[in-house]
Amino acid sequence: MEEEKVLQLIPPAQSEATTAAAAAATPSADQAILISKGTTFIRTCFNAINSISGVGILSMPFALSQGGWLSLALLFLVSILSLYTGLLVQRCMEGDLLVKTYPDIGERAFGAKGRVTVSIYLYLTLYLLAVEFLILEGDNLNKLFPNKVFRLVGGLILQGKQAFVLLTALVILPTTWLRSLGVLAYVSIGGVVASVALAGCVSWVGAVDGVGFGESTGRLLRLETLPNAVSLFTFGFSAHSVFPTLCNSMRDRTQFSKVLLIGFLVTSLTYGWTAIVGCLMYGDHTKSPITLNLPVGRISSKIAIYTTLVNPVTRYAIVITPIANAIEERYIFSTNYSQLLSILMRTLILVSTVVVALTVPFFGYIMAFMGSTLSVMGTMLLPCLCYIRIKESGRRLGLEFMVIVGILIFGVVVGVVGTCTSVRQIAEHL
Repeated sequence: MEEEKVLQLIPPAQSEATTAAAAAATPSADQAILISKGTTFIRTCFNAINSISGVGILSMPFALSQGGWLSLALLFLVSILSLYTGLLVQRCMEGDLLVKTYPDIGERAFGAKGRVTVSIYLYLTLYLLAVEFLILEGDNLNKLFPNKVFRLVGGLILQGKQAFVLLTALVILPTTWLRSLGVLAYVSIGGVVASVALAGCVSWVGAVDGVGFGESTGRLLRLETLPNAVSLFTFGFSAHSVFPTLCNSMRDRTQFSKVLLIGFLVTSLTYGWTAIVGCLMYGDHTKSPITLNLPVGRISSKIAIYTTLVNPVTRYAIVITPIANAIEERYIFSTNYSQLLSILMRTLILVSTVVVALTVPFFGYIMAFMGSTLSVMGTMLLPCLCYIRIKESGRRLGLEFMVIVGILIFGVVVGVVGTCTSVRQIAEHL
C-alpha cells in the first residue's frame, strides 16, 4: 500500500529506473502531506454529480415527450449503460498509476494514435460544452432582462445577449483559476443544489401554481422522434471525459466506483422525476428547455429560471479543468511561475470560448449534432473499445464480453440514427 502511495507522486516524465527507485523508497513526511491533500470521498461525489447532471435536466421533459412514455425505460437504460462504461473507464486505469486522463487511457489501449483520437474527441467535446454554457447563459439572461443596455467607460455600449455573455464570463473567471478539485467541490455544491431545486420548482408549478398534471403525450411510443429522445438521454449522462480527472484527484482511488454509483443514482432520479412531472404538465407542448413553458410571474418559475443560470456557472470550471491540466502538465509545471502561468492560460481559454460564443451562428443546432455523435462516442464506444484492448478479461467469451458487444451495437445504432436525424433538422432550419 505504501508503494502505491509513492507511485502516485511520480510525474509521467520520469524514467523507469527512477520510478523503480521511488517505489522501493519509504514515503517522506512531505510526500505524506501531499497524499493527504487528495480530494475526499464526499467532495468527489459532489464533483461527480455536478459533472454528470447539469443543463441536461432542462431537456428531459422534452425528451420524454419526443419518445413517448415507454422511452422512460430508455432513460434508465442509458443511465445503467453509462454507469457501467464509467466503471470500465476506472478499470482501464487500474495497474498503471501514471494513467491520469482520458487520452492516457487511449494511449494505453491503442498507442500514439489512440491518444490523438481520444484527445481530439475529449478536448473538442469539453471546449464546445463550455461555449454552450456561455450561450445558454446569454440567452436566458436576455429573456429575463430584454433590451438591457450597459454603458461602459469611454462611451462603449453593450446590450442584449452579447453583454450577458461577457458578464457571465467575468463571473465565471475566478472559478477557472482554482486548480484543486477539492476546492471546486464547494462550487459543485451549488450546481447540485440548483439541479434539485429546479426539479422541485417544476413540481411546485404543477401542484400548487395551477398548471396541474392533466396533459399527456397521448402515445406510449413515438418512433418518428425517438432518436431525438435517446440522443438527449445520452447527452445527459456524458461526463466520462472528466471521470479520469476526478478519479485521479481522489485521496483513495479505490472508492471511485462508489462515487460513480452515487452520481448516476442521484442524476437518474432527478432526471426521471423532472421528465415525468414536466411531461404530465405540458404533454406534446413541452419545450426544451422546460423553463420556457413555465408561467411568467410565478415565484416558483422565477426560482427555476434563476437556478437554471447557476448550473453553467458552477460547471464551467470542472469542464475546462481537463483541458487546462493537459496544457499545464506539458508546459507549465516545470517552471518557477506555474501559478501565474496557470491563471493566464485558464483566462485565455475562457476568452477564446467567449469569442466563439459571440461569433458562431446556429450553434444550438450544431451542438445537437455534436451531442448525438461525440456523446455516444465518449460515453459508450471509447470505454468499451479501450477496455477490450487493455484487459484480457474483456476479450474472453462470456457474459461481460456479450454485454460490451451489446453496448457497442447500441451505441453505433444511436450514433448513426441520431446523427442523421440531427443533420436533417439542421438542414431544415438553415
